[in-house]
Amino acid sequence: MTFKFTVSPDFTPDHLSGWYIFNTWLQRQTDSAIHLEMYDDFQLQREAIAHDQIDLIYANPFDAAMLVREKGFMPLVKPQGESDEAIIAVNADSAIQCVTDLKPGTRVSYTDDPDVRLMGMIMLEPGDLDVGNIQGVPCDTYILVAKHLLQGDADVGIFLAEAYDDLSEMIKKRLRILVRSQIGVIHHSLMIGPKLKDKKELFEKCLLKMVEETKGAGVLESLGFKGWEKVDEEEMEFMIDLMDTLNV
Repeated sequence: MTFKFTVSPDFTPDHLSGWYIFNTWLQRQTDSAIHLEMYDDFQLQREAIAHDQIDLIYANPFDAAMLVREKGFMPLVKPQGESDEAIIAVNADSAIQCVTDLKPGTRVSYTDDPDVRLMGMIMLEPGDLDVGNIQGVPCDTYILVAKHLLQGDADVGIFLAEAYDDLSEMIKKRLRILVRSQIGVIHHSLMIGPKLKDKKELFEKCLLKMVEETKGAGVLESLGFKGWEKVDEEEMEFMIDLMDTLNV
């Protein structure tokens, strides 16, 4: 039987090849037939999950509740020392110096990355902004969020901090950060579905020891990770509850 693995569409494009290398490594380590399927957007991925077509997923925190509570997924690991944070940025030449300078009608550029957009909108609340009084400028990628800021098509942009940090130095010199979140407990997680539950311990063992072997360490480097650390069910439930609270 072949199992299907997918990755949240908000991964950094530079690491695309790394996920394919990781999938090959994981197949060999677990002696499992795993097919990596990438989706262009969150909606397509959620449709696949809804139809029980996904067995392993590197999931964003926004989707964790649905995966655990509706589809019976269990957490395996998360990237060591990593958390999901959001950044609000403007054009470096913008007159806007802080969030409180913003006014209703502000043009906000963002992607459809749900947890980052949620955090970003919360960070804009000191400017009395919400989804009802901004002008949304949806983008497919964080590169396009930056492009809208540079071209003057948006006043502020919401970024995944990792994606912002990965922008070229030339682009970052033309942007300015207003605020960076420091939540620290929201993170992507590698999660395993019901069809693979009998192999949960095997997968977990292989992943946690990955950094200790030469090939495994090389694969981690291609993903931009230092290693994996275990995520237990209690930690996952705490994050899910936090996301629910933020989404009220």
